[in-house]
Amino acid sequence: MAVGVVTARVRSVLVGVLVMDVLADGGVHAGVSGDVTGREEGDEEEGDTEEAVAVGMHRPLGLARRWRNPPVYRPLVDLSTMEERHVILTYRLDRATIQELCAQLEPDLMSPIRQPTGIPPLVQVLSVLHFLASGSFQTTVAISSGMSQPMFSKVLARVLSALMKYMQSYIVFPEVGDLATVKGDFYALGHIPNIIGAIDGTHVALVPPSESEQVYRNRKSYHSMNVQVVCLADQYISHVNAKFPGSVHDAYIM
Repeated sequence: MAVGVVTARVRSVLVGVLVMDVLADGGVHAGVSGDVTGREEGDEEEGDTEEAVAVGMHRPLGLARRWRNPPVYRPLVDLSTMEERHVILTYRLDRATIQELCAQLEPDLMSPIRQPTGIPPLVQVLSVLHFLASGSFQTTVAISSGMSQPMFSKVLARVLSALMKYMQSYIVFPEVGDLATVKGDFYALGHIPNIIGAIDGTHVALVPPSESEQVYRNRKSYHSMNVQVVCLADQYISHVNAKFPGSVHDAYIM
């Protein structure tokens, strides 16, 4: 087969690719007409193939790139319109505490690195609090919060990381110098001396890892972590031990 015939076929393929690319971008620029490679009739030099390649690799001047509009998030929950009783029932915290928590976490939730696009920090906090309070599935909470399950998964990881960051600042066991005050607060409640904390355990349900499923099955036949919590007279949590699976007895944790 002659070299000129091969060159012509290669040129025709490149021209076809270029035309499809231009049409996909909204049409040929007004300044480009006729043969987009600039080839004159009867010209079959090999240099034209390189010219066609160069043209095909670049967008014709004057064609504006079409950018996708950023997604607009429309919140489904308005905390300001909810009754206080319903707020506590849904999120296990009152309105003032939620707003204080959101203000504390907002710098972490607004970080430009991998930010969940368009979702306000308050909505992120509310969705995670609802998930933790209800023990529901991610998909259910995501739908009620107006986001997809993959997006909620990212939000959940981000909010939990932020909570862990500040945990040590709030969950603190009393220092020796504060024990007298703690004992006095408990004595004022029940007239029992020398109490420094109210302790109990609770089972937090979870989906167990498949390789050790039975270890997490508790005495009520569902999977959980057996969490020990100590609180003060004013109901502030002073200590949490969440290291043991549901099958472990309370006496062993204490």
